Amino acid sequence: MYILIINSGSSSIKYQLFPRDSDQPVCSGLVERIGQDNSQVTHEIFRADVAQTLKLDQRVKDHETGMQLLAGLLTRKDIAVIADPAQIGTVGHRVVHGGETLTEPTIITADVKAKIKALYPLAPLHNPGHIKGIEVAEKLFPTATQIAVFDTAFHQTLPEKAFRYAIPDKFYREDGIRVYGFHGISHQYVAGAAMTWLKNPVAKLITIHLGNGCSMAAVSGGRCIDTSMGLTPLDGLVMGTRSGAIDPSVLLYLQQQKGYTAEQLTKLLNKQSGMLALTGHNDMRDISRLYHENDPAAKLAYELYTYRIKKFIGAYTAALNGLDALVFTAGVGENDALARELVCRDMEVFGIHIDIAKNQLREKGLRDLSAGGSSARVLVVPTNEELAIARVCRTLVAEGHPNLESS
Repeated sequence: MYILIINSGSSSIKYQLFPRDSDQPVCSGLVERIGQDNSQVTHEIFRADVAQTLKLDQRVKDHETGMQLLAGLLTRKDIAVIADPAQIGTVGHRVVHGGETLTEPTIITADVKAKIKALYPLAPLHNPGHIKGIEVAEKLFPTATQIAVFDTAFHQTLPEKAFRYAIPDKFYREDGIRVYGFHGISHQYVAGAAMTWLKNPVAKLITIHLGNGCSMAAVSGGRCIDTSMGLTPLDGLVMGTRSGAIDPSVLLYLQQQKGYTAEQLTKLLNKQSGMLALTGHNDMRDISRLYHENDPAAKLAYELYTYRIKKFIGAYTAALNGLDALVFTAGVGENDALARELVCRDMEVFGIHIDIAKNQLREKGLRDLSAGGSSARVLVVPTNEELAIARVCRTLVAEGHPNLESS
């Protein structure tokens, strides 16, 4: 039997298929640039430590199409890794927003799906895609147990002074308006890997997850004490299509003076802002190419993007009262040397010195990019949210969760 992990991002689906008793996947894949004309599917199969890679260039119009495509690849005759969908006993789903009620991994029931749907307004780019992924997975793998693991769970350790907003108390007590934080599965995974590598279980870390969505976390001894995203994944850093932090008066001005509706503002801030608004592109690979071609819009975008990150580093170093390591992760954090260099430039006051030559090397695995004299390590730690979710699913199944009796 196998565990299939589905990790739906705002414009991508990552997946891995694991044997129930192993951390080594039999295949993995990425459906990226969903909804764009240049969508791409990368599917890797691992046999006897040898990887076979299949790339497909075809338009993937939405997450449902992507889910159907990946399911077909698992059983496609020439590259099949399973003979029958019934061999998948568990499907683990990353779910971005669990609110204050869904704070632990849970078997997916009709009630759980209803709660995830109720949180659509707080994660409009993600939770609808998760539900679609869950519903398609239920059809494609009808005998499997579906499990949800929530991105917000790791941030439940935030102290109240960090998660409360300075608005009337009733909005928190009655409506749950507070900082939730996101990318928690990734932040927790890379923080754990960094602490192990540092041989320091009480390390003070700033984890920096940079993908199409971007967030940071201040982690002390494995516990998150602050994070950049807030009530929704919109707050904090500049992202692919999201604005990040913005003066609320901008929204009031657009509403009162320009006639924008709430729906238009939601679309503006979530899908038409960020790097897309600054450059016309939301993929950092395209923007990096333009930067190196001396495109002024790309230059400004990189400076603005990394400046916001630098400000959070300062704030979180103060919150932690020190810093043992910066940890870069996710697609941009792991692969974009320019972004890492600009973030670490002129940060000597925090003991941060990056080795420019090491930073340019395209290596895999955990790596230390620190220059001599750096009191704070500069690490790249590849995230593996799928493995983290698989381990959670394995534990939940092994513990004989009550809901499994009907599975």
